[in-house]
Amino acid sequence: MRVDVLTIFPGMFSGPLSESIVARARERGLVEIHVHDIREFTRDKHRVTDDYPFGGGAGMVMKPEPIFAAVEHVMGQVPEPGLVILMSPQGTVFTQDTAARLARERHIVIICGHYEGVDERVREALVDEEISIGDYVLTGGELPAMVVIDAVTRLIPGALDEESVAAESFTSGLLDYPQYTRPREFRGMAVPEVLVSGDHEKVRLWRRKQALARTLERRPDLLAKASLTAEDLRLLDEVRRERGSGTMSTAKPDVEPGSSRMV
Repeated sequence: MRVDVLTIFPGMFSGPLSESIVARARERGLVEIHVHDIREFTRDKHRVTDDYPFGGGAGMVMKPEPIFAAVEHVMGQVPEPGLVILMSPQGTVFTQDTAARLARERHIVIICGHYEGVDERVREALVDEEISIGDYVLTGGELPAMVVIDAVTRLIPGALDEESVAAESFTSGLLDYPQYTRPREFRGMAVPEVLVSGDHEKVRLWRRKQALARTLERRPDLLAKASLTAEDLRLLDEVRRERGSGTMSTAKPDVEPGSSRMV
């Protein structure tokens, strides 16, 4: 995969793209990442990339000319066009499913917005999709771009072992189960006995039940979209009975095994 990032702050990317999983994926040739300074595509001596908005208003807007020139330059370096993404608070919220879809692309171009945004003609003529990483405001699109690159890179085959990816939060539609390692007891806190029992089936059931319980407690909205089996429904009933009524519903979800609908 090739990733081209267009930004006015290229220095922000040097650290995050040179460490951990992203760095190893680059070393193995799994992903090729190029960071381009949009200022290099301006034509005036001051390298201006923004201007006042027509119609008045606070802030500045990123000019279309250097962004168009940067995208066209990048596209001219590859045999086939890539998917152009604009990081924007107006975009679709980034999810694990989005990351998995983007990981199947051969080439993506990420435009990092700034100030009050980009000239609308960039959206109209260049951008294939807009992505937001959440309902809050950041200084620019650089940090969101790094989030997307990290999430996508780790899903490229070979970046991580498949078992690790499959067991992660959101991959199965649920949050991950609790994890423990040595020592077996630490400051009076012991590892659950089931995990050292050697009974693989009991371990599997415990982990699934814990994942369901944690999702129910912290992100019940995810259960509404998860494909739950008959076993999952039984484990959820156990979780609710063990917790008592409290503030959580003890009613069995109105969903058929394998369905993705809950009410």
